[in-house]
Parts: sequence; structure tokens; C-alpha cells
Amino acid sequence: MVDVFPSLLIFLFGLIIGSFLNCLIYRLEVGQSFLTGRSYCEKCKHILAWRDLIPVVSFLALKGKCRYCQKKISWQYPLVEIATGALFFLIFNLKFKIFNQFLILNFLNLIYYWAIACFFIIIFVYDLKHYIIPDKVVYPAIAISVFYQLFRILNLGFVSGFEFRASNFGPLINPLASALFALTLFFLIFLLSGGRWLGLGDVKLAFLMGLILGFPNILLALFLAFVFGAIIGVGLIVCGKKNLKSEVPFAPFLVASTLVAIFWAEKAINWYLNLFF
Repeated sequence: MVDVFPSLLIFLFGLIIGSFLNCLIYRLEVGQSFLTGRSYCEKCKHILAWRDLIPVVSFLALKGKCRYCQKKISWQYPLVEIATGALFFLIFNLKFKIFNQFLILNFLNLIYYWAIACFFIIIFVYDLKHYIIPDKVVYPAIAISVFYQLFRILNLGFVSGFEFRASNFGPLINPLASALFALTLFFLIFLLSGGRWLGLGDVKLAFLMGLILGFPNILLALFLAFVFGAIIGVGLIVCGKKNLKSEVPFAPFLVASTLVAIFWAEKAINWYLNLFF
């Protein structure tokens, strides 16, 4: 069941975060800090008022044009806001229901997956536009995921009498082994292709995917990424948009497949196994 009022609030909260992500993406592109300075129009550099920054609503009210110079505003802005709101909504309703059972552990899990969703949206858009996965994004995501796995094992410090024995860290083996498997696979592809099939940024992203998903979910995510990438790539060639030598950003497929695995990996794997057993 969907809790309508909390879910609506979370979707609206996601829209606001999505607006912030748009700011991060643009400032990464131009090499500016997101910690200082007000938002401004990319075309005329006019400082934007609060009424210009209402997620989705401002874009629709202004008919997709800047209030001051009348230049078109990219559809990236409302799409990123809506995508962030939708992911926050799905994570809340499909992964955690903290309003039904408000536990500190559940709440911090929720914050972690929301943070990962934000990193993924930035990677998706940036690679789609520039064919680059910024280290400034993927490295913090990896660090947060490593600490999250450690805290998950420690039960976030709320287990009384926890002893630091090697045997207690057994649950780390799965995500770390999955991350190293994905990294090794992608690095071999990178070496064999001379960097033509994928870049080092994809190798780092594969490591992050393994940390987040673990085994066997990482297998599903990688399979879906290659299948979706092949389908879209062939489609672009058939439509004349690309040729066999053209670059196609792979991170969007990796991000999309990871999100699918986060939400539906267990059901998909069980369905597949039931076909044979």
C-alpha cells in the first residue's frame, strides 16, 4: 500500500532535491563551486528570483523560456526534478516504510539510498551530455557505499557488546567480491578494446554497482546494461543517428540497470530460476 500523504511529501521533497542536482550538474560543467553564489540563467547570466526556481512549476509557467532573455530552458531541468521525485517516491514505498515503523536503522538506510539515487542522476545526465563520469561524483559515492556497508555490519553502532572480530565482518565479503568482480570484468574490457568500448569512468562505476548490489544482483544489473545498451545502440545505427565507430555513453545504461536491480532484482531472479527449477 502507498501512504498517500507521506509519499506526496517525499515526491515534493525529491523535486526540490532534483532542482539542487541540476545546479550541481551545471556547476560541475563550468567548474564552479556549488557552495557559493546564487542560481542564474545559463544564457544571459541574470540572477534568478525565487519564483524562477520552483521545481517544474516555474518551467511550465515560463513555457520553457527564461523570464529575462526569453532563451529556451533545457528540458533537462524539469526531467531531472521529476526523475528525482519519482526515485525518492519509489525508494520510500518499495524499499522502506519509515512512517510505518520508524527505526533509526531504517531511516539511515533510506538516506543512503536517496543519496545513491542523487549520485546516479548526476552520473546519468553528465555522461549523457559529455561522455564523462566525473571523479568528483563517483569517488564520494564509492566512499559512502563502503562506509554504509561497514555501518550496516555494525548495525550503525546500536548493537550492545559488539566485538571487533574478523568473523563479524563476513557480510562484507559479498559486496566487496561483487565490486571487485565488476571492476575486473570492466577493466579487462577496457584493456582489450583499448578504451573504445568503455572508459575508466565505467570501470569505477561498475565497482560502485557491485558495492551497492552485491551478488547475485550485480549479475542482473550488468546483463540488463549490456542488453539495453546493445538494443539502443543498434537502434541508433538503424536510424542513422550513429555508426559503428560512434561513441555511445554507457553510464546511463549502467545507472538504469542498477536502479532496476535495487527495486526488482529479487523478483526477477526468482522468476528466472523458477523457469528451470
